[in-house]
Amino acid sequence: MADRASSALRPEHPIARSLPHLVEDFGFEQVGPPVSDVVSGITISSRDVVPGDLYVGLKGARFHGASFAQAARDAGAVAILTDPEGVPLAAEAGLPVIVTPEPRLALGELAAWIYRTREEPPTLFGVTGTNGKTSVAYLLEAILRQLGIVAGLSTTAERRIGDETIVSTLTTPEATEIHAMLARMREAHVRSVILEVSAQAITQHRVDGIVFDVVGFTNLSHDHLDDYSTMETYYAAKRELFQPDRAKRGVVIVDAEWGERLASESRIPLTTISTAPSSDARFGEAQWHLTIDDETADRTTFTLSGPDHRSLTTSVPLLGSFMAANAALAIVMLVESGFDLGAIAHALSGEGGSNGSAQDDGDREPGIDVYIPGRAEKVSGDRGPVVYIDYGHTPDAFTLTLESIRRVTDGRIIMVFGADGDRDPSKREEMGAIAARLADAVVVTDFHPRYEDPAAIRRVLLDSARAAAPGREIYEVADPRAAFRKALSIASEGDVVLYAGPGHEDYHEVAGEKIPYSARDDARNALHEHGWL
Repeated sequence: MADRASSALRPEHPIARSLPHLVEDFGFEQVGPPVSDVVSGITISSRDVVPGDLYVGLKGARFHGASFAQAARDAGAVAILTDPEGVPLAAEAGLPVIVTPEPRLALGELAAWIYRTREEPPTLFGVTGTNGKTSVAYLLEAILRQLGIVAGLSTTAERRIGDETIVSTLTTPEATEIHAMLARMREAHVRSVILEVSAQAITQHRVDGIVFDVVGFTNLSHDHLDDYSTMETYYAAKRELFQPDRAKRGVVIVDAEWGERLASESRIPLTTISTAPSSDARFGEAQWHLTIDDETADRTTFTLSGPDHRSLTTSVPLLGSFMAANAALAIVMLVESGFDLGAIAHALSGEGGSNGSAQDDGDREPGIDVYIPGRAEKVSGDRGPVVYIDYGHTPDAFTLTLESIRRVTDGRIIMVFGADGDRDPSKREEMGAIAARLADAVVVTDFHPRYEDPAAIRRVLLDSARAAAPGREIYEVADPRAAFRKALSIASEGDVVLYAGPGHEDYHEVAGEKIPYSARDDARNALHEHGWL
């Protein structure tokens, strides 16, 4: 692969396009030296510039991106795109300067033009919602793999093309990165691509220039009210994905008010799923219905029934009915994209398809063959307490996971958790209360305090936990390593320890510094120390 300044996924063999034609096609103004070169890439970070790039200087909270025009030129940029305010800053680099009033609004279309991502596009799936997006994305990729389809993946955890993987820094990449990634996926003959789509990705134009074949909606619950002042504005951001200029078809879980509203307000053809009990009116109104057949600590079996008496019974190697709901959404999204439910059932039966492993000879256990990093991930062995590491950091995620654990264990539930600093503080009291009400013992620790006072964050969680469940066994242990070991010290054989928050992440962010820390690795080390692994 050609040298690159960053770990972003880019095409290995970009096809250069005429820079004068770009200016003409988009009707941009141009100042400084005339544009006479070709362009083969686009980026908004001067650190990511490679030779042949168009560097886009955006106005930021503290700096204007055009201030880094010289660095971009030194790295090989052929021109600068910026707003009128950035023109004098960019001019100092001596490159052609292309001007548009709002560069961010142009990013998606520009990137699509430069990387030609509208030419023979793959089948595009987009997943949005508060909780479950990452899981649905991995489930989609897993089923496609079992169907023998080469798929690409972009989630909160990672971006992946076959065996090539990079760690994610945003739930949804910037528009420039998405289109570069799609071009790279085209080179790898990827036939389907799954993108996790955050609310911020929609309002910040990161998925501009893309029309999804099928989009899915998991749920909406309390989160991100630091970015969106009310749940209504948060919902409105998600709803934008279900518009004709964004997607062709949609699938929505309608178990709650927000899903029902989206089903009625969507402007694209829509299919609905209900996981509610059959006695619930919403169950009968939905087109697809999910029924849980069996739940264990590490597998959930379910039946999905749809129109024309079609049905499928399968399982996920994961804890919880909420994971079955995520799987149902993935399956119906595939059906809506054109896959036959019978073909999906055959692939999941263990008798067909390919999962890319040594077990492709037919001896694979039936069900969806998926691994989702840090999502109710069991890291314990056959002895001692069952330990799950989970990314859940919202009240609803806490509730779903704790209720699922309660259904599959007769032992105590011990929960370790903290709350993000510099992120929506309005959910902290509810998180503390839910943990105390639904767990038998709680250990409050630090979790990415960032620039906030970690003791103050813990105090809110502790006060709300004690108020919600007076007399509950509650501990405060600031250091995450010590907090997990405290939880293990009070756990016995048959108990469950849920460590919520860190999930797949491999750092602990304090005062701007990302300190290396993997909850999964640390939990395994602690289990070894106790002789349980």
